[in-house]
Amino acid sequence: MAENGTDCDQRRIRMSKEQHNGNFTDPSMLSERKRREREERLNIVLWKKPLVTLQYFCLETLINLKEWTIKLWRRRGVLVCVLLALAVLTALYYIEGAHQQYVRYMEKKFFWCAYWVGLGILSSVGLGTGLHTFLLYLGPHIASVTLAAYECNSVNFPEPPYPDQIICPDEETAEGSISLWAIISKVRLEACMWGAGTAIGELPPYFMARAARLSGAEPDDEEYQEFEEMLEHAETAQDFASRAKLAVQNLVQRVGFFGILACASIPNPLFDLAGITCGHFLVPFWTFFGATLIGKAVIKMHIQKLFVIITFSKHIVEQMVALIGAIPSIGPSLQKPFQEYLEAQRIKLHHKSDGAVPQGENWLSWIFEKLVIVMVCYFILSIINSMAQSYAKRLQQKMYSEEKTK
Repeated sequence: MAENGTDCDQRRIRMSKEQHNGNFTDPSMLSERKRREREERLNIVLWKKPLVTLQYFCLETLINLKEWTIKLWRRRGVLVCVLLALAVLTALYYIEGAHQQYVRYMEKKFFWCAYWVGLGILSSVGLGTGLHTFLLYLGPHIASVTLAAYECNSVNFPEPPYPDQIICPDEETAEGSISLWAIISKVRLEACMWGAGTAIGELPPYFMARAARLSGAEPDDEEYQEFEEMLEHAETAQDFASRAKLAVQNLVQRVGFFGILACASIPNPLFDLAGITCGHFLVPFWTFFGATLIGKAVIKMHIQKLFVIITFSKHIVEQMVALIGAIPSIGPSLQKPFQEYLEAQRIKLHHKSDGAVPQGENWLSWIFEKLVIVMVCYFILSIINSMAQSYAKRLQQKMYSEEKTK
């Protein structure tokens, strides 16, 4: 059944491409034209053509805003219900009463969860390039909690200032009483919310491929076109990358829910292909999203979380600093800033709000802050370049349509 379905898909792809190309130009000329147009689009970046890139970015933004406005207007009934719900929640928020303590609690939890879900979406949604929010935000947060837990022998940090600032609690605890499970439980909410965000970010490829399959039209997406070409040349694939993509596609297509779960549960740069495959073969939404959510927000997230906690446990960190000091010649000079940084963190953990705030900044923290700024700036630039290239593709397709009608 699966083989017959694949054969039908390949025939449909060939027929659609022949119908699309047949009466207007030679297939080899069309392929050369697409390659040339792609190269032209890739040159539309801020550091090569700043004015053109910014102009195309603004125009693409306006087009997207227009399209979103039209979609919202078509669903104005749902929009009115959402606005009414927001109005009721706003009234509850500002009206004084005994319910305010619950409102403040829900407000705090909502914004905390929304923050991590948003970072998870940014990590996988693919706006030009993903922002590695695990390395920049979630990983350092888990590491800070781990270091603090071993120093304080507790995870009952006073709230506030936690999570903005970690301070050891006043009560005395026995040495070595902290457990791995206590640290895992402390950061479970934010870790699972981040994983849920990455699962949500995988939905656009699925919906794009599903819509293309149901409508029979060729989508304006290069990853989907690459997927169709991969299906067409499945038997002749030789290089490792193509075989790896085919393996993911076959696993998802044949195993279904558990194949998607396996792909989502491990660090997998090819998971976008799983979303496209599920959409193309019309896998039910809840089968795809349910397996992706469980894999990313539960299984994969606990694996990553456990790795960070073990890596930043007290004895591992001390051994790593000692190994740095053992490097010939430069070891002691490299070891000193790490020791100073760890000592500064210990002072901050035991700092009380009525005492003097420790001054000074370690160059390691300075470097990390600048790294975060650079990566966020690069992410923003990649979005601008991607949207500008998307508008350039609109112009190329419009020109091609005009040539066919002549």
